[in-house]
Amino acid sequence: MSQPLITEEMAVEAFQDLHTIQDWVRWTASQFVSNEVFFGHGTDNPWDEAVSLVLPVLHMPIDAPKEIMHARMTQSEKAHLMEFIKARIELRIPVAYLTNQAWFAGMPFYVDERVLVPRSPFAELIAKHFAPWVAAPNKVTRILDMCTGSGCIAIALAKAFERAQVDAVDISFEALEVADHNINQHMMQDRVFAIQSDVFSGVPGQKYDLIVANPPYVDAEDMSDLPEEFHHEPELGLASGEDGLDVTRALLAEAAGHLNDDGLLFVEVGNSMVHMEQQFPEAPFTWLDFEHGGLGVFVVSKQQLLEYFKN
Repeated sequence: MSQPLITEEMAVEAFQDLHTIQDWVRWTASQFVSNEVFFGHGTDNPWDEAVSLVLPVLHMPIDAPKEIMHARMTQSEKAHLMEFIKARIELRIPVAYLTNQAWFAGMPFYVDERVLVPRSPFAELIAKHFAPWVAAPNKVTRILDMCTGSGCIAIALAKAFERAQVDAVDISFEALEVADHNINQHMMQDRVFAIQSDVFSGVPGQKYDLIVANPPYVDAEDMSDLPEEFHHEPELGLASGEDGLDVTRALLAEAAGHLNDDGLLFVEVGNSMVHMEQQFPEAPFTWLDFEHGGLGVFVVSKQQLLEYFKN
């Protein structure tokens, strides 16, 4: 690390010289840069990272009026905030775990170290109702969110497809506790159902119009090189064998049996798309492009799955 961590002298200086919320956001962003923290859990730059820490710690919304940034802070507020800044820098804890809040598809969700911090490009697809692949969103009545984690994708799907019931499945009972919390917070108890399931084991005989899967997909090489921040996340939600595709292979093998005749499967495999292309060179997967960043998401229909995996 090129610069020292926050010393007592630096903290005292900050308490004396920094007065407004904006002062503290600016100083925090500078400390993030100096201490080379990694941005990848909801933000991609030091300013947004600082805003996402400072405002929630002060019990202010992220989209608070700009005028509030000129408000002065009390000494006790400064001391409280400093503890969070130190934890972010010295312990490399992602901001979302410090504030217990992450945003996905324009909505806030509770998160802690039982689940991954939401950051999937599925948010862009959900906002578009999966157009052009889903031609009639009002006809989608059954959706499966595979590896739901915090439940953010399942809840966003339920909001986008207003006639749909969404089954939110995960192998982790701890993750499902977080998902249940978010389902209740967003008042989706009558349409989103958290189910413990190892791939499809918990939904035998169930069929869906849409299966959306964000399984663990980090390969062994990338797991060994992950920045410290990622080691606060559950390994169960990240690692998936040597090539990152253990769960995805199981998913592909069974998905057709859980799709309705016109059903579609969307899967995110991130950087492991290179392994997918090597392992399934002739597969009829359509890889998607995103306007707002993201890669490694493909779509495939039930009929394509049946034809490709018939042998």
